[in-house]
Amino acid sequence: MEFKTFVFYLLAVILVFAALRVITARNPVHAALYLVLAFFNASGIWLLLQAEFLAITLVMVYVGAVMVLFLFVVMMLDINLDRLRQGFWSYLPVGALIGVLMAVEMAMVLGGRYFGLDAMPAPPEPQAGYSNTRELGRVLYTDYVYPFELASLVLLVAMVAAVALTLRKRKGTKYINPSEQVAVKREGRVELVKMPAEKD
Repeated sequence: MEFKTFVFYLLAVILVFAALRVITARNPVHAALYLVLAFFNASGIWLLLQAEFLAITLVMVYVGAVMVLFLFVVMMLDINLDRLRQGFWSYLPVGALIGVLMAVEMAMVLGGRYFGLDAMPAPPEPQAGYSNTRELGRVLYTDYVYPFELASLVLLVAMVAAVALTLRKRKGTKYINPSEQVAVKREGRVELVKMPAEKD
């Protein structure tokens, strides 16, 4: 067995274990940390496929930003997870059946003649000065520029919808109108009062 194949199987086993622990861990912080481990192993597999940009993006965006957001939300909301997990084990047989079915279908597709090693050989070694980041940007902003812009528009709509759904106006909340605060003048804030001097 080649060293690259051994590293792939090692990363894949750790990735599957971390993914299982994400959904079975009782502590949400532990589940989030296992998700970080899964992201790191997935980025290692991307590195084996010579996709350095995607690997670094996975680490920087998901581990560096999304997971911090997950942990912040979990610790801020104080969710009662025991009540959420009451029906978890009752759905386990159905979930296991669906997982086995998906694994069999993936094995049938990847083991067929269209996706085998003969049909899809290993890519040739890149030339000197080759950058897959530059090639990815070229393809993304030329051939797939419209789907890329459409995806960014969908994400923008989702972000605006999330802000609109969570925005609540509570009674008794004090707030400042920025336009009124900028347009304020001295006469509206300061009042000069003349008082006679007091003598001892």
